[in-house]
Amino acid sequence: MNNLIPLVEELKNSQIKNLVKQRMYEFSSIPRDFDSLFSELAFCILAAGTSAELGIKTIKHLGETLHKGSEKQIQKKLKEVYRFHTIRAGYLHKARSDFKNLDINASDIREKLVESIKGIGFKEASHFLRNIGYKDYAIVDFHIVDILANHGVIERPKTMTPKRYLEIEEVLKILAKKLKMNLGELDLYLWYKETGKILK
Repeated sequence: MNNLIPLVEELKNSQIKNLVKQRMYEFSSIPRDFDSLFSELAFCILAAGTSAELGIKTIKHLGETLHKGSEKQIQKKLKEVYRFHTIRAGYLHKARSDFKNLDINASDIREKLVESIKGIGFKEASHFLRNIGYKDYAIVDFHIVDILANHGVIERPKTMTPKRYLEIEEVLKILAKKLKMNLGELDLYLWYKETGKILK
């Protein structure tokens, strides 16, 4: 872990710090109306197994179809830009109704999202919560696993079970504490270190 700390510290002392601050401000400033929150949830469903870039592009392409279209209409729009159009159309359409039953301020909201929304696991639930202003959930995607494993912080897991996810999150909490930042910020710095990008 100690050999990773200087790398993040170096980024903290560069212009990347301003980009991270800006992105964290944007996350905390998202409107709390249903459509805005559901758009973020849909982005996380679409980005899973693909990329943030494709998720952003697809949400823009769907437009109002995401919020008002039938499953068939969503699938038709998805097919124009997105590979997994059949199964993800079903996820999005069902999530639109299931999400209305959740209280995003509940203390166990991440677990509720995983239990209630098809297409959402711990990574996607954490991603969604970070993107709407929660700062203390880790997004353990393959970029984060790679950088942690390559610096000897963790052993690369063969499969990502919920138990292993939470264990890696605890490691990231220790790292964040040493760096005096929250998990949301740490994710952006590590993601930048691994990809050269700061998205969402």
